[in-house]
Amino acid sequence: MKSNFIILSVLFTVLTAVIGFFYNWVWLLFIVIIPIIVIGVIDLVQTKHSLRHNFPVLGRMRWMAEWMRPKVYQYFVESDTDGAPYNRLSRNVIYQRAKKETDSTPFGTQLNVYETGYEWLNHSIAPLHHDQVDTNPRVLVGNEDCKQPYLASIFNVSAMSFGSLSKNAIMALNGGAKLGGFAHNTGEGGLSPYHLEPGGDVIWQIGTGYFGCRNNDGSFNYDAFKERSNLPNVKMIEIKLSQGAKPGHGGILPASKVTDEIAKIRLVEKGKDVLSPPYHTAFSNPLELVAFIKKLRELSNGKPIGFKLCIGQKSQFISICKAMVKTQVFPDFITVDGGEGGTGAAPVEFSNSVGMPLRDALAFVYDTLNGYGIKKHIKIIASGKVHTGFDLVKNISLGADMCNGARAMMLALGCIQALECNTNKCPTGVATQDEKLSKGLNVDDKKVRVSNYQKETVKAAVELMAAAGINHPDRLHRSHIYKRVSANQIQTYAEMYPYLLKGSLLDAPFPKGWELDVMQSNEETFDTALKYA
Repeated sequence: MKSNFIILSVLFTVLTAVIGFFYNWVWLLFIVIIPIIVIGVIDLVQTKHSLRHNFPVLGRMRWMAEWMRPKVYQYFVESDTDGAPYNRLSRNVIYQRAKKETDSTPFGTQLNVYETGYEWLNHSIAPLHHDQVDTNPRVLVGNEDCKQPYLASIFNVSAMSFGSLSKNAIMALNGGAKLGGFAHNTGEGGLSPYHLEPGGDVIWQIGTGYFGCRNNDGSFNYDAFKERSNLPNVKMIEIKLSQGAKPGHGGILPASKVTDEIAKIRLVEKGKDVLSPPYHTAFSNPLELVAFIKKLRELSNGKPIGFKLCIGQKSQFISICKAMVKTQVFPDFITVDGGEGGTGAAPVEFSNSVGMPLRDALAFVYDTLNGYGIKKHIKIIASGKVHTGFDLVKNISLGADMCNGARAMMLALGCIQALECNTNKCPTGVATQDEKLSKGLNVDDKKVRVSNYQKETVKAAVELMAAAGINHPDRLHRSHIYKRVSANQIQTYAEMYPYLLKGSLLDAPFPKGWELDVMQSNEETFDTALKYA
């Protein structure tokens, strides 16, 4: 192919020159021919890409095809039930509710109801009228040690940082939270002005980098925490132990991205790499974690304090529960993030192969808390690919008290699932810091869409509960949801995840299947390896 390129280049150059001698307009072809030849020569002499070297000019078509493939597939190839992580059906219902358009479906379901994994609600022969149910159910977050409990919606905005999202996206999300009366989680990137200016309720998330409440050496700054946690917009504080998309990974914010604005928000030094370690330095064992929770509750003047985690080693969560029982110090809430949770960028191995999926994790967390008799003190928040009313119902039936959604809220903002979150080239201005792109996101318009979507999704969940004869989410239980586990076998969630009896983990003999994890757990350490010695 290299020799063909050389021959054709010479041939077209000579022919153009000869014909141009008779027809002057032909010389204009050199405007096209010369750049192509220059590109081909560059491809020939470079050694980095063998495809371009062996196939000058034509080899570049491969990168063009790779760039075009996701767009072509999404709009011309995939069906309504294809597409990942959200299929066309899911994206459409979010868009329709955000715009308050008709969200009904014609001609029956497009899902294969006999396919393994299909799930449905066990409805009642005596359903409730819509007037008999609360269309905006709330959950009171805050136990007996909490002085400022928060009355939360059952569906809120999950953790997404300023930096991963544009300032316009953050302001639209918080503005939507203000309009709709629900909460907005800041993500671990710090409490920015864009989380505060619109006036929506905020859940301030604190990750391992302690952004917004750190010293220069990366240690926790209690004075900075006290100042920010007492802001009136901050309704709850969430300690992030791990997240579903990349649990146990951590990260580095390169110096080039540490602008004046970012440095001010995160309390870091401008122009220097900023490390988010995979672990916390403010505590190192379960007892220290619950002591840290108690300290933050005091400094925040009694606001709800909780933590977020993706379940990994079961014994480590059990260790935390043992520490709670021993000290009688309880978080006000626990956010359970599923392994299917999303992020702007994560190593593929972590995203695909690390962390317990949400449904399994929810059942485990609820059963563990109930097994130690401490669930009454703690609310559970479910986070991980939540986008429909049925998702809310499923999660609550498994043990959640409320749910958070992230990618669904991005779609409500106008995200088109272009899958360019990690490139800073988001075409809709949602997941980018490019001001030319983010300016296209109209805050006043999009905040209304976020509010609409949240309201209509909660309404759908309430209507589903009414169909099951239930007037409040706290009456949902695992027997309300069926799942096809094989071609000719179905089970309820109650059969798949049998409830543990209250207090059954406090003393031996422990429930079957729990013995090893309970014995490996220790409130004084996260190191389960000690149990194998």
